[in-house]
Amino acid sequence: MTSLKHLDLKSVPCPLNVVKIKLALEKLSKNEQLIIELDKGEPEEMVLKNLKEMGCFFKQIKENEKFIKIKILNEKK
Repeated sequence: MTSLKHLDLKSVPCPLNVVKIKLALEKLSKNEQLIIELDKGEPEEMVLKNLKEMGCFFKQIKENEKFIKIKILNEKK
């Protein structure tokens, strides 16, 4: 069964948000998913770029003018 973990990174500056996401991903067990919320702009760009470089599968599940919410699947390409 898939379980979800949640990480609220709104107002967390770069590169601290990237570091927190990497640490959270290391702690995920197989079939767990991580939901992250982060500010639009530089945090969004940096995090998405890093997730792509790490080979993570993710999809955006919510967006408004201030932040986005992303679901990361714990599966490597």
